[in-house]
Amino acid sequence: MVREFKFKGYSQEQLQTMSVENLLPLLNSRQRRSLDKRVGKYMNDEKRKLREKVKLAREGKLKGQLKTHVRDMIILPDMTGLTIYVHNGKEFSQVNIKPEMVGHYLGEYAITNKRVQHGAPGVGASRSSLYVPLK
Repeated sequence: MVREFKFKGYSQEQLQTMSVENLLPLLNSRQRRSLDKRVGKYMNDEKRKLREKVKLAREGKLKGQLKTHVRDMIILPDMTGLTIYVHNGKEFSQVNIKPEMVGHYLGEYAITNKRVQHGAPGVGASRSSLYVPLK
């Protein structure tokens, strides 16, 4: 039997029907403070456009992929089940929104750095590299 995910005691269906004002007490303090100021600084034009695109994608009216540069958008329950492509500085990485991600930021799931794989040192990199044979 698969256990159903609940966000602070609320099921997925209950969260989707909630308004943002009712959702605020369930979030952490940083997210609560940000969303509380959504009339002013938080909900700028880019975030409003993303919210509109999410509504269109939810209704099935959006053509193509949902791509965004907005990494500081808080994941809300109406985004669950969607695939959003978030820019990581070089390319768009695919983020499948799951119920466990509610309350986190989009940028947390689009990692901006990669593992460094060092090669052999170049000529002149150090004293010992003078004796490295060239191909």
